[in-house]
Amino acid sequence: MKRFTQVALGIAVILCLAGVAMAAGGATKDECVAKTKEAGRMVTDKGVEAAIAEVNKKDGMFVWKDTYVFLMDLDGKMIAHPMSPALVGKNVLDMKDKGDPGKLLFVEFVKVAKEKGEGWVDYMWLNPGDPKPRKKVTYIYRVPGKNVLAGAGVYE
Repeated sequence: MKRFTQVALGIAVILCLAGVAMAAGGATKDECVAKTKEAGRMVTDKGVEAAIAEVNKKDGMFVWKDTYVFLMDLDGKMIAHPMSPALVGKNVLDMKDKGDPGKLLFVEFVKVAKEKGEGWVDYMWLNPGDPKPRKKVTYIYRVPGKNVLAGAGVYE
């Protein structure tokens, strides 16, 4: 029985350490804020087209760990998305929160950008490979003086 307890305890420790390692590997909220503002500076310093080109790269500087930055205009058109290129050029204002069909997710993004300039939006979304929607929070940052917002989010 003592041997079984030692093995069980060892497995528990390994699982805990694996969980900590996996958690440490995920993007953080602070990184989302920093990366969206970095994308905003690129829009300002190098122009919208240069920022779009970089954000659209799956292996670019705006894709890290388990998340990425996307760019939208304030009219609801996705202008850069490294993970879902099919969305680029489309108006996404009619896309709904997966947990609350009455909540128009991208309308919320635009509202935060226009009214506050920056902030967090929480919603339910499908994580690739997971059949059930999970809570996600996305930081929205309006590029000063531009008709563009940058966003990046993490699953909670």
